[in-house]
Amino acid sequence: MRIAIGCDHAGLALKAMLATGLAAAGHAVEDVGTVSEASVDYVDFGAGVARMVRDGACDRGILVCGTGQGMAMTANKHRGVRASLCHDPVSARFARLHNDANVLALGARIIGPELAREVVRVWLATPYEGGRHDRRLAKLKAIEEGQ
Repeated sequence: MRIAIGCDHAGLALKAMLATGLAAAGHAVEDVGTVSEASVDYVDFGAGVARMVRDGACDRGILVCGTGQGMAMTANKHRGVRASLCHDPVSARFARLHNDANVLALGARIIGPELAREVVRVWLATPYEGGRHDRRLAKLKAIEEGQ
C-alpha cells in the first residue's frame, strides 16, 4: 500500500516511528514532513498528505500532531478525503469498516507509541464494509459537491 505520512513538530517522534514500521512491513511510505522539532503549522503538512490521497498518489494517509484534531480538520477540508481521529483500535476499525476513512489522524500527546502502532495496524487491515454505508458516503460526497 502507498501511504503518505506527515506531522507537525509535536508529532515528529511518533511519525518517524510509524514510518519506519510501515516501511518494514512493506508499505511504500511518502513522508511529507516535518523533519525537525522547530515549530511549524500543522495545516501545511496535513494539506500535503490530504492532497496526495485526494489525487491518488497514495492509497491512504496518516497524520500526527499534538492532539490529532487540527490534522483531521485540515484533511477533511479536501474533497474525497475522509479523515478520522482515532486513539484506540475500536475507533480505527469502525472508521474503516463503516466510514471508509482514507486518512488517519493521531495525537502524539494523547496516544503512546505501542497503542499508536496497534491503531495503525488495525486501521490498515480493516476493509470497508460497503452495503448500507455506501448510501451515507454518497451523502457526504453530495455535501462536498455543494448539493
